[in-house]
Amino acid sequence: MCWCSSSSTWCQSMSRSGPSMYPSSDTPAISTIFLMADHGTPRERPAPGAARAAAILAGVKTEDAQPEDANTVLFHTDGRTGVVTLNRPRAINALTHPMVSRIDEALAAWADDPAVQQVLIRGAGERGLCAGGDIRAIHDDAKAGNTASADFWRDEYRLNARIARYPKPYVALMDGITMGGGVGVSAHGSVRIVTERSRVAMPETGIGFVPDVGGTYLLGRAPGELGTHLALTGTAVGAADALLCGLADHFVPADRLPELTAALAGAPADEVLPRYAATPGPGELAERRGWIDHCYAATTVEEIVERLLGQGEPAAKEAAETILAKSPTALKVTLAALRRAVELGSLDRVLAQEFRVSCNALTAPDLVEGIRAQVVDKDRAPRWSPATLAEVSGADVERFFAPLGEDRELRLPPPPREDLRRG
Repeated sequence: MCWCSSSSTWCQSMSRSGPSMYPSSDTPAISTIFLMADHGTPRERPAPGAARAAAILAGVKTEDAQPEDANTVLFHTDGRTGVVTLNRPRAINALTHPMVSRIDEALAAWADDPAVQQVLIRGAGERGLCAGGDIRAIHDDAKAGNTASADFWRDEYRLNARIARYPKPYVALMDGITMGGGVGVSAHGSVRIVTERSRVAMPETGIGFVPDVGGTYLLGRAPGELGTHLALTGTAVGAADALLCGLADHFVPADRLPELTAALAGAPADEVLPRYAATPGPGELAERRGWIDHCYAATTVEEIVERLLGQGEPAAKEAAETILAKSPTALKVTLAALRRAVELGSLDRVLAQEFRVSCNALTAPDLVEGIRAQVVDKDRAPRWSPATLAEVSGADVERFFAPLGEDRELRLPPPPREDLRRG
């Protein structure tokens, strides 16, 4: 999911600076909390590719999109690289349903196009790859009891699965803010690049939601209990910690991204990257592994908090306080989802579980309330229901994992035979 609305963006202290490497409109300076309109204007022109790809990139099936959606994601080929540019810089490139659909179509076309050797995804503007999706729309949809959010998630999760099994190198520039849905369109790729400006997070518990877009799969595979720590607290990590947690593969200094991008036009990623990859500055999580692994190995959120408070470490106490500010229900469901994701094994099965959890969250009170507090009324004072961890029962948690009905479950196409070994 996300931390953005169609008319505003909410992010926690994740500012970054430096010249933009991508064409975009001017953007206002970032601050601790973003509340800004999306008025980005495109300045990139698609280039022709093979016949099917050209048709897709020219806007096939965009009749369902509003005119303002037409340029929110741009496609072109640069040499033998297909380039996807998320182009909503004033909303930190937050994803909309039409954007997801067009990306999926382009990837399908490029997969079959022999002229395209690899794919690169990047974000327009100076602030990040993608801050997520449109939570204001989800708030309104949930209040109205409609199905637009479920329809969006279905297509978004299918896109996540396509990226994970993509037959060609999929290079994701995770420069700047990469959160929620932004993780979904990047961290499942085969070549994931972070910079000193990267801030990678799955912050869903803060709005009464649960990590999705395969987030529980990714975090469930992180070393020790690092993923549990990130999922419950929603903490944003930098380059070194993203690498440690398995959310990224390579560090490239931000000022070298233009050179890297240009080089990818003429050579495969595995030949280009050694010339640009470097060692990031130190992170924070490695030296905290001791107390993180001990505390988050507990079987309940209550015990996790108790262990954190008993550590005598300022960072552990801060983590406990952060957790206690989140939705109690979302915390318990997140812990259960993470543990089950490990047992489920494959990304496809985890995405199917996440789809159940997301759809069932639409009828729970905390999702609407969390978005209200952060985006609608902006009072930052959510009234969670139930209000405490002790009041959230096992039955309350299980309701999120309840089957949706045969006609509503997420169905993904079987992976290509060569991908079956990946589980």
